[in-house]
Amino acid sequence: MHIPKRMTPGRYIALGFAFTILIGSILLYLPFTHRTGMDVSFIDALFTSTSAVCVTGLIVVDTYDTFNFLGQSIIALLIQIGGIGVTSVGVGFILLAKKKLGYKDQILVKESLNLTSIRGVVRLVKSVLIMTLCFEGIGAILSFVVFSKDYPLPRAIGISLFHSVAAFNSSGFDILGGLTNLTPYQSNVLLNLTTCGLIIFGGLGFVVVDEIIYKRSFRKFSLHTKVVITMTISLLFIGTILIKLIEDISWLGAFFFSTSSRSAGFSTFQVENFTSAGLFLLILLMFIGASPGSTGGGIKTTTAFTLIKATYSAAKNKHCSGFKRKIPSEVISKAFMLTFLAMLLICLCTFLLCALEPDYTFIQLLFEAVSGLATVGFSTGITSELLPISKCIIIISMFIGRIGPLTITALLSSRQLSNAHYSEETLTIG
Repeated sequence: MHIPKRMTPGRYIALGFAFTILIGSILLYLPFTHRTGMDVSFIDALFTSTSAVCVTGLIVVDTYDTFNFLGQSIIALLIQIGGIGVTSVGVGFILLAKKKLGYKDQILVKESLNLTSIRGVVRLVKSVLIMTLCFEGIGAILSFVVFSKDYPLPRAIGISLFHSVAAFNSSGFDILGGLTNLTPYQSNVLLNLTTCGLIIFGGLGFVVVDEIIYKRSFRKFSLHTKVVITMTISLLFIGTILIKLIEDISWLGAFFFSTSSRSAGFSTFQVENFTSAGLFLLILLMFIGASPGSTGGGIKTTTAFTLIKATYSAAKNKHCSGFKRKIPSEVISKAFMLTFLAMLLICLCTFLLCALEPDYTFIQLLFEAVSGLATVGFSTGITSELLPISKCIIIISMFIGRIGPLTITALLSSRQLSNAHYSEETLTIG
């Protein structure tokens, strides 16, 4: 990989994702990837490719009913590339070719995985690839135990592999057909827990999982890992309790939605049947999302933790800290800026959808906008009915949601703070 001198790592990563989406769109548009008699418009092919590469899971056509084996395989490949990152895939090929990783390549990996330094990058990339294969392999075996009871052997193997790849990479695609997602298996404990396990580990972030494997002690973990683990467990617990209290579903279903809503978009109950309170709760969970350097989206668990701690510390007039460590002011500023930008984009996207789609309720369109930007994939069932221009808005929001935080981080790290400043004057707030 060669980075032009004027090309920042963030822009290089964004172009990599855009190029992959374009290639995927062309392939999924061509008739040889469709089932006999099925016709897919280019906007729907583009939407499907974007949703797969951005590991979202929003669909405008049923994956199994529309695409043949080749088309489904291309979607699975796009999900895999989008999940572990275009850069990590490229680096993986370099390592397989037994070539050395250059300094610029290591910088790219650092940006794509949200690392703080390039130290140990090569080892981490190897761990990411091995980790992905191991989790997806175990997930496929456990899923096969369930699917083999309902489908012929070849189809059961295909479904199991596809499902494991989609779940670990936090993408809510399925190839069961009939737009059913996982509703036929809402009471199957093994498949529910297997899917949740894949989503959780995929959403923790590769750095966190790597640290858990090698350090194996909470005391030895970095502040980042401690925050991710604590926030993940807290959100899973709180989300499960609240969903169960609000919606008339089982405890297993509540836990599944609490897990899936923050990154994956798989559903075992029809989301369109949820109450407004339930939909709003899912919106909040989707907005927070998974953790940095993971396959999930949202503003991230660490951002939410920083916002909570910073607000509490400011109210108490204390330094912002967590687990006996002071959180740097630049991290706090970045957390507030990222959250503000995410909210601004959601407002803009929702406003445009409301103007273009007057037949749908505000909560439905807000839900769609957050699901797209947070790359979750939940829907109240209106995605396929949206106008082409509305689909384009969702496509853009999914793309921004996947590469936005990476690009912002790269831009922030590449600019020096000027020593020149204006004179200070107070401003009344509140």
